[in-house]
Amino acid sequence: MVIEINTPDHNILDIGADTPEINKAFLSTNKKIKSDQSLTILEDDKYSNRYCQDINVPDIGDDEVEVTEVFVKVGDKIKAEQSLITVEGDKASIEIPAPFEGIVKELKINIGDKVSTGSNIMIFEVENTSTPILATENEKAVDLFHKTVSDTKKSVISTPLASESKNKFSDNDSYAHATPVIRRLAREFDINLENVKGTGRKGRILRENIQDYIKKAIKHIETASVDAANCGSLPGLIPWPKVDFSKFGNTEKIELGRIQKISGANLYRNWVMIPHVTQFDEVDITEVEAFRKQQNAEAKNKNLNVKITLLVFIMKAVAKALEELPLFNSSLSVDDVQKLTLKKYINIGIAVDTPHGLVVPVFRDVNKKDILELSRELTEISQNSRAGKLTTLDMQGGCFTISNLGGIGGTAFTPIINAPEVAILGISKSLIKPIWNGKEFIPRLMLPLSLSYDHRFIDGADGARFISFINNMMSDIRRLLM
Repeated sequence: MVIEINTPDHNILDIGADTPEINKAFLSTNKKIKSDQSLTILEDDKYSNRYCQDINVPDIGDDEVEVTEVFVKVGDKIKAEQSLITVEGDKASIEIPAPFEGIVKELKINIGDKVSTGSNIMIFEVENTSTPILATENEKAVDLFHKTVSDTKKSVISTPLASESKNKFSDNDSYAHATPVIRRLAREFDINLENVKGTGRKGRILRENIQDYIKKAIKHIETASVDAANCGSLPGLIPWPKVDFSKFGNTEKIELGRIQKISGANLYRNWVMIPHVTQFDEVDITEVEAFRKQQNAEAKNKNLNVKITLLVFIMKAVAKALEELPLFNSSLSVDDVQKLTLKKYINIGIAVDTPHGLVVPVFRDVNKKDILELSRELTEISQNSRAGKLTTLDMQGGCFTISNLGGIGGTAFTPIINAPEVAILGISKSLIKPIWNGKEFIPRLMLPLSLSYDHRFIDGADGARFISFINNMMSDIRRLLM
């Protein structure tokens, strides 16, 4: 174990063995160290009933987010799970709760500050018990414990937890295996440490690992630029027209929301870089719709408090299609652009229109859930989406996206692929149409589908097979529920 101590002359000592300097430091400050397997606390007899503990940003997925609200002030007594601050990332606002109760001793942030996973946002004064209470049972790291020993001096001890268990926010090990200097260097170059392989002790990320990662990234960009120039994929464009609209009448400028700014850039990149092909079809959902209404009536009689929508049947059909045609459940490999990564899980994103812009929450393991489970989850996530309560983690890990415009209208559209996925399914408004059954025209409820896919990896025949498979699933409720 390595422990750092601030001595009275402000020097930092590393404890690795018995040294006279350490004994002197202990004697001069009249303190003692109490240590167990999970944390180290600096104690003073006069103040042994309380200690201070840092509150850090949990793993929120984004590299850097902005503090938009601070709900507490110094001196406030805070309960566990009480909201402390709100941060706003690329696609969501996230409230960060208190992991345990305590009194706010010091605020480390202000509105407008940029923070990221692991950033210190405030210090709590916490009641000391026989076993100090951590943020979670499996907290990965306790950065600092502070003890006030006089009006002018403060000593600090920090030590990492020995436990390798993961906290409740994420299974990301990058924070525990990189020093603050390396994390700061990674932030400067906008590098996600999850993508960097550490060669140090126990996989710790070293400075040379960051340097190697940057060199590879530059080489990749240079190669891509040469390829783009050679194939003419980005031809020179004439300048965007500059027009003074106020000459023709009154005008007003409105600021784009954060989600619109980010999603706009992403959509433009995806449209320019991915060769889209969109395939259209109509599905006979007459039987599925009758079955859906019947199930809703039974659920109401049984007071199940659940509403079944057509979308959950489409999600189940897509999940079965992804199992049947796994090429649609792939992505271009990050470390080798000549390979595809096939995913062995099925997570489906659903595009949701909110007052703040379009968001795509992800439903996990759709193939393992039944209609009722998906219906409850769809209701809950849709409400959170419109209330702006989704976290970044709620929108990560998707394999395939569904964009449902059926409740608004339209007969077809060309949805843009949500990279790094390779396909997206668009749903339009269903209509009653006369369909010839070989003897006569009969009224059938037809649902328009629009399937866009990445033509670099998926050819037209595979696209036709995929949309035809969904058609067969949706046309016969028995196949869908098997």
